[in-house]
Parts: sequence; C-alpha cells; structure tokens
Amino acid sequence: MLNSLSGRFLILTTIFVMLAEILIFVPSVARFREDYLLSRLERSQIASLALLANDAIDEDLQEELLQNAGVYNIVLRRNEARQLILDAPVPAPISKTFDMRDPSAMVLIRDALMRLAKPEPEVIRVIGEPLHMAGLLIEVAMDTGELRMAMIDYGLRILILSAVISVITAMMLFFAVRRFIVKPIKRVVSSMKTYSQAPEDVRGVITPSAGVIELREAEETLQVMQVQLTQSLRQKERLAQLGGAVAKVSHDLRNILTSAQLFTDRIEMSEDPTVRRLAPKLVNSITRAVHLCESTLAFGKAEEPAPRLTMLRLADLVEDVMLGERLALGADEPIELREIVPPTLELRADAEQLHRVLSNLVRNARQAMSAEGIAGEVRIEAQEDDHAWFLRVCDTGPGLPEKARTHLFTPFQGGTRKGGTGLGLSISSELIRGHGGTLELERSDAEGTIFLITLPKGALAPV
Repeated sequence: MLNSLSGRFLILTTIFVMLAEILIFVPSVARFREDYLLSRLERSQIASLALLANDAIDEDLQEELLQNAGVYNIVLRRNEARQLILDAPVPAPISKTFDMRDPSAMVLIRDALMRLAKPEPEVIRVIGEPLHMAGLLIEVAMDTGELRMAMIDYGLRILILSAVISVITAMMLFFAVRRFIVKPIKRVVSSMKTYSQAPEDVRGVITPSAGVIELREAEETLQVMQVQLTQSLRQKERLAQLGGAVAKVSHDLRNILTSAQLFTDRIEMSEDPTVRRLAPKLVNSITRAVHLCESTLAFGKAEEPAPRLTMLRLADLVEDVMLGERLALGADEPIELREIVPPTLELRADAEQLHRVLSNLVRNARQAMSAEGIAGEVRIEAQEDDHAWFLRVCDTGPGLPEKARTHLFTPFQGGTRKGGTGLGLSISSELIRGHGGTLELERSDAEGTIFLITLPKGALAPV
C-alpha cells in the first residue's frame, strides 16, 4: 500500500499540507499574542476611564478593575503628562518592555517564539496607543503566565485543525489520484501484460481511453508500438515459413542441378559444333544456380558462430587473401592486386571471419572490373589510431550503381554484379558487427569504390 503510487502520494500530500500549516502556524501565534496584548491595553483603558470619571474610588474597586484588565498597574499619558491611574503591588521586577504601537511582523514573530520557548512567568511592560484618541500613550505591567498558556492552547487548536485538514485533503487527493492517474496506469500495465502473453493476438492491443493528456499520449504511443510489433511478428513468421520452404526447395534443387552438372560434362564431349558451343553457357548457368542454392542454404541456417577474437598480424592475413585472388585472376584480366599494410600492425579479430570478409570485398571488386573489361587495381589499406583499426578495400572500377547502393547490405537485394545473390555483403556486414565494428561504403563514384571496415580497440563498457 505505502509502496504504491497512490500510497506515496497520500504520504507526501499529508507532509506537504502539514508543512504549509506550520508555515501558517507561526505568524498565527504571533498575531494571537499581539491581539492578546492589545486586548489587555484596551481593557486597561476602559478601567482607567472609570477612575477619571470619579476620583473617589475605593481600593477594592481599583483592585477589581485591575483584575478584570489582567494587569498590575495602568499608566496613562494625557496632555504630555504621565499619570499613574491604577496601581497594585507588582510581584517581581519588570523584565522586558514591548511597544505595540507599530511593531514589524518579524519582531512580533520573534517575540512570540521567545515567549513559547520560555516557560517561566515574568512581569513585562506593554506600551500602546489609547483607543479613540483618549490620550497619547498607555502602558501596563502584566504577568506572562496566562499569556503563554493562552498561546499554547491556541497553537494546539491550530495544530489539531491543521492535522484534520491535512488528512481530509490527503484522502481526497488520494482517491482523486487513484481515479484519474493510478487506475489508467494500471490499465496500461495490464494491457502490456496481456499483450506480452499473446503478441500476435490483436485483441491485446490497447484502446486509448484516458482523459489525462499525458496518459492518453502514452496509450496512443503504446498502441502504435503494439500494432507495429504485431505486424512485424506476423511478417517474421511468414518470412520464417517462406525461408523454410525456400531452404527445402534449394536443397532439392541443388541436388538436381548437381546431377545436371554431371550430364553437362558428357555434353561438352559431343562432336556437334553447336552443342560444343552452347555447352559452356549451360555449364555456367547451372553453376550459378548451384551457387545461389548453396548461398541461400548457408544464409538460411543462421548458424554463424561467434567470433573468437585474438591478436593477429594483419599483413600475413592480407597476403593470404591477395594470394588466393591472384591465383583466381584470369590471363585476360589486367587487374593489379596491392596491399598497403604496415608489417607490424596487429589487430584483434577472428582470423577466419576477417579473411572471409576481405576475400569477399576483393573478389567483388575484381569481378565487377572484369565484367566491365576495365584495367586497374584493387588494394587493401590499413591504419590505426588510439580508438580503432581501419581497413579499406579500394578499387578503381566504375563505381556501384544507384540501386546497389540503396540496398547494399540487404540480403538478396544488394547484389553489385549480374548473377550475384546479394548475400556476400550482408554476411560480411554481419560478421563485422559481431566484432563490435562496422562495414560501410565510404565512397563510390566514377573514380572507384572504397569500403571501410572499422574495428574498435576498447572493450565493451559494462552496463
């Protein structure tokens, strides 16, 4: 209960209302003390008027007038003359004098707090202005015992009233918060729980109904997220089913095409000139079809192992990559393969996976240039700074077409050459992401293409 939003709101509301009442309590008690002293001056003035009207008042009547006024003596100044009107024995010397003619608020608050803090009664002098211009000044001597008790009684009544107001206010706010804030929040939480149990069921999508603007916006945002997630899950499910079907078809088709390859070997041995001329094209078509099936199966398995990061000398790995590509170069391909890698440069990576990525990028560049019959070079450059290693695969080819750049790393859509599947760059990008790095197209224009691989040096920061 107390750990809930409404429970904590109840506690905070009670505390804040009590603090507000305390801020009101201090000036209220100060005002009560001022009114108390002014009432003593007023009663004393009335008692003095009785004596001024009749000088022949006996001592018993004087004592009764002083008791009714609550003072020990009364001094009235009229016409610049200070006159002791009524007098009785004072039990103790006067300790302090308080001028009530024009005190400031801070002085009244200070004097009130000092009176509450001092339990011992004492005799004080109070000075004020007579009412209705009945003199220039009136002063009385009085005891503070009754004053302090009256202030305490008044303060307790204020505190009790403040507590009652605080509780009532807090309870009203408590039920209001539960009705207008907590209940809609619980509804949102309940909808999220229900939706999480069956996200594919659209009945679990929340329907915005909150009256509070902020909660309404939260419900609408949640509704959009749930609808999009439901659609994504359905799409992924359809893609998974389609992927399974494609994998099965690709598997069977690969077996059929492999058998067809064996038959084409026999066809190439035919003596018919037309057959001998068309056989290589048939073999190339079948080979590309087999390659597509194998790539589709490999991508559909999604069983790429996590990289095993070790420190390795990059120059050795790049040399191995370039050696394999040089062996694959045809005699009619005027392409130069170069590596610009510092011989002592070491980086942290999975050697096998990085080899695959570099081989794929170099092969793509070489095949694109060969398809266009362009002479030039393909090179691998490497450098580092304090934060990362940077590897660039550059070529002097014609650049990538606009369509290829738009879907460059999208499976089956980012093919950069005719007959390609578009899986090489997608798999390469996935492998580099597994290293915590990035693979991006840095530049592609009429002067050539540059792919940039960035591998961070630092370890992943703990969350």
